[in-house]
Amino acid sequence: MSADVKAPEATSDFIGSGREGGLRDQLNGWWQRVRTGDMGMLPAIGGFIVLVILFSFLPTLINGDGQQNFFTARNMANLLTQSAPLIMLGAALVFVLLLGEIDLSAAVTYGVAMDTFVVLVQPNGANVAWPLALLIALAIGFGIGFIIGFFVARIGVPSFVVTLGLFLGLQGVELLIIGAAGNYNVQIPEILAIENSTLPDWAGWLVLVVALGLTLMTSLLARAQRTKAGVPKGSITLLWVKLAAILVLGGAAVLLLSANRGSAIHPISGLPVVVPIVLALLWIGTFVLDRTPFGRHLYATGGNQEAARRSGIKVTAVKWTAFIICSTLAVIAGLFAVSHQGSVDATLGKTDVLNGVAAAVVGGVSLFGGKGRLAQAAVGGLVITVITNGLGLIRSFPSGLNLLVTGGVLILAASVDALSRLRSGGKLRR
Repeated sequence: MSADVKAPEATSDFIGSGREGGLRDQLNGWWQRVRTGDMGMLPAIGGFIVLVILFSFLPTLINGDGQQNFFTARNMANLLTQSAPLIMLGAALVFVLLLGEIDLSAAVTYGVAMDTFVVLVQPNGANVAWPLALLIALAIGFGIGFIIGFFVARIGVPSFVVTLGLFLGLQGVELLIIGAAGNYNVQIPEILAIENSTLPDWAGWLVLVVALGLTLMTSLLARAQRTKAGVPKGSITLLWVKLAAILVLGGAAVLLLSANRGSAIHPISGLPVVVPIVLALLWIGTFVLDRTPFGRHLYATGGNQEAARRSGIKVTAVKWTAFIICSTLAVIAGLFAVSHQGSVDATLGKTDVLNGVAAAVVGGVSLFGGKGRLAQAAVGGLVITVITNGLGLIRSFPSGLNLLVTGGVLILAASVDALSRLRSGGKLRR
């Protein structure tokens, strides 16, 4: 038998054996996926690096003051706190985007929930204990997600229509909750500390160690599961490269943030409190998507709903649950936003409606369903925040330019997603 006939058999034997391939094989496989259009978060990471380099000198050059305003410990901490609500909102929307659905009401949902929360805890009002008020706010998010899921999954109303209607209607609910006062300040130290306080310097290094440990643990668990299933594990070298990247980048970030970014009288240093909270939520969400039956069913439903239904997946329950998760996580994004702003009003969340979608799509989550990860929403949220932050440092640029640039980046990301889908299908639309 000729060599060109034996090669497929050898490949089949290799795949069935469960043995891991070499690093070169893994890199070749990754490159083939990129060539066929499956680029993942590669464009977002590239864009993030370019933007960081660009804004490291552009504000100084245009302002002409000779001061480095972007790549400083103070501004890096600001980037992390500014991006936290957007990253969380984008992560929430990933659950419905994986289905090929949309939730235009997510940001207004957190507006209603957090308006209710702040009104409930007012000393001259209901004076509810803030942990109970927060549970009520999360219940509101759960309830709104339940309603959306009912209409979309059970009745069959398009998610665009349902959530657009709620986007409009919930703004009226916000007006009713806030009333004539128009604005309430947040006076709860524990809530304000989420975005405005920092951890001790040693705690930042502890967070890095925990992140490395969890990454190693979950990766080894995945390798063990793949070995048991008799499928290739991939080169372990990639795991060490991944851990090394986390160690280097995370260590550099912790080291930078450990420097004093305040004054001699009021020193400020350390990792912002919100960072480990966001990392923990992203890890939990990723674990749910990667390691649970619900996560696998979610990807399967988004990839091909009819095939998922025929394979025994309860598509209605999966879609319903995804909308509940999205709205509930959106309330956590609202909690971060309120902590950052220090107040609520009747327009809370209104201007962030599409920013969460933009964060997910810019990060590489497909609008067509079946493809995306929470880490991509995090990277996309950082990209959008860098644009807003960097342009804000340029004094001569009009504020409206932020929206123009962000909109352009979103269109570009959606175009890349569509072209990738067409390329992987092997044909172009005429």
